[in-house]
Amino acid sequence: MTSLTLVDTDPASLAVDAVVIGLYADAGGDAKLLLAPGSESIAAAFGDRPGGGLAETLRVLGATGALGEVTKLAAFGAVKAPLVVAVGLGADTGAAPAAESLRRAAGSAARALAGSASAALVLPLAGDESAEAQSAGLRAVAEGAVLGAYRFAGYKSKPVAGRRDPLRKVLVHVPDAGSKGAKAALKRSTVLGAAVTRTRDWINTAPNELRPPAFAEQVAAAAREVALDVSVLDEKALARQGYGGILAVGLGSAAAPRMVRLAYEPAGATRRIALVGKGITFDTGGVSIKPTAGMWEMKSDMSGAAAVVATMLVIAQLKPKVAVVAYAPMAENMVSGSAYRPGDVVKMYSGAQVEVLNTDAEGRMILGDAIARACEDEPDYLFEVSTLTGGQVIALGKRIAGVMGTPELCERVRDAGERAGEPAWPMPLPEDVRKGMDSDVADISQVNAGMDRAGHMLQGGVFLSEFVAEGVQWAHIDIAGPSYHTGEPFGYWTKGGTGVPVRTLVELVEEIAAE
Repeated sequence: MTSLTLVDTDPASLAVDAVVIGLYADAGGDAKLLLAPGSESIAAAFGDRPGGGLAETLRVLGATGALGEVTKLAAFGAVKAPLVVAVGLGADTGAAPAAESLRRAAGSAARALAGSASAALVLPLAGDESAEAQSAGLRAVAEGAVLGAYRFAGYKSKPVAGRRDPLRKVLVHVPDAGSKGAKAALKRSTVLGAAVTRTRDWINTAPNELRPPAFAEQVAAAAREVALDVSVLDEKALARQGYGGILAVGLGSAAAPRMVRLAYEPAGATRRIALVGKGITFDTGGVSIKPTAGMWEMKSDMSGAAAVVATMLVIAQLKPKVAVVAYAPMAENMVSGSAYRPGDVVKMYSGAQVEVLNTDAEGRMILGDAIARACEDEPDYLFEVSTLTGGQVIALGKRIAGVMGTPELCERVRDAGERAGEPAWPMPLPEDVRKGMDSDVADISQVNAGMDRAGHMLQGGVFLSEFVAEGVQWAHIDIAGPSYHTGEPFGYWTKGGTGVPVRTLVELVEEIAAE
C-alpha cells in the first residue's frame, strides 16, 4: 500500500518526485484559473503575477480546473521537485472544497503519478483553522491518495510494457505536522486505507483461489493479527447447529461452506453492534443458472463479507468504545447433481421453513441464517451488507447503494455514506411485496413469484426482515452496483473491487460509540 507521511515544510523545497497543488475553475465561467491555497511558494517560484505566471501556464497547457483533472508541468529547477502537478478542484465557491472533492482530486493525482517514488500533496484542507475541519480535510486527502494509487497485483506472468508501479509514498502537507490531531487523522486514514485495500484485493482475487475454506482461513488469519476473537464453523458444525440456508446453497460445490464469527468486545461497552456480510465466493446461479455474459464478475459476490471483515480489522485497531460482532457466511453457489433445486423446502437456522423458487436468490438464504444468529447476541443495531440483487443496479445505478430496514437507521446510513463518499439511498419494504411471498407449502417463499423481477431489490429486503429479531434496529445495504467497478478509473475508484461500504460502516460504528 502507498505509505503516508505528514510534512509542514515549504512545498517548494520538498525533495520528492512531484508536488501536487490544487487548481480552481473560475465560478463565473471565465477561462481564468485560480491556484488553491497552499500553492503560494510554488507559484512564487514560477514568478507568478496577476494575469500570468503559473496559472496562465497551466491554462495554456489545457487545464480547466475540472474536478479530478490532472495537468503536469516540468519544473525545470524552479522548485526542488522535478514535476509540478495541478489537480482540478472544480469551481471556486469561496469555500474550502468538500471532503469528497478532496478525495477525488487526491485519488486522481496519485493514480496519474504511477511510476513515481514519492509525491507531496499540497491541497487546501479546510476553510478555517479549526482542528475538526483540518482533520476532516486531511483524512479525505490521505484516503483519496491511498485508494487512488491502488492497483491489484494480478497474475501477469510477464512484465507488461508501459505498466508502472503504484506511487509508493505520499507526503500530505499540513499546517503543523507535529499536532496530535493531524497524527490521529493520519493514523485513521492509514488503517482505513489498508482495510479498503485488503477488501479490494479479496474481491479481485480469482475465484478458484478464494473458495469458502480458503476465504475463511484468510479472514481468520487477518483477524487474529489484530487480536479479534475468531471462530469458524465448517460444514459439520453448520449441520450440527442447523444452518440450513448456508448448507443448502453450498450443496452444489466441492468446496464446503463456512461461517466466520469475529468479535470485538471492549470492557465497559454499553452498546452492541452486529455486522453481517454476504460471502458467496462465486455465483453461477446454481440450477437457475445465470447467462454466460458477465458471469465472471460473480467473483465479487463476496464483497459484503470482505467489507464487513475489513471493518472489523479497522475497529480492532481504532478501539472505539462499543462492542461489535461480525458474521460472514461463505458458500459457493454451483451447479451439480447435489445442488439445491427450485421447489426444495429448507429449514433455516431460525426454524423458519423456506420454499426455494430460484436458486439464484442464494444470498438471502445464507444471510437469513447469519442474521438470525447475530440477533441472538442481542445487538442494539444490525448492519447487513450484500451484493444481493440486480434490482439495486436497475433502481439506483452502479454508484448508489440501496438501504432498507428501520427508517431512522436507514437515514443514519445515508448520512454516514454521504460523509464517507459512499452514497446510499433509503428504499421501502412494502407490505404487498411480503404478501406475494406467502407459500402454499412453507412459511415463506424465497421470492415473490407474482412480481417476477419487479421490485427485486425490495423483495430481498423484505425476505431478510423475516429473520431480524423484534426490537433490533437494522439496515440492509445492497451494494450490487457500487461494490465492483467495471469502467475506467475515476477519482479514487480503480477498476475492480471498490471496498464499498467499509468507510461508511466505520463512520457508523464511531458515531454510535460516541453517543
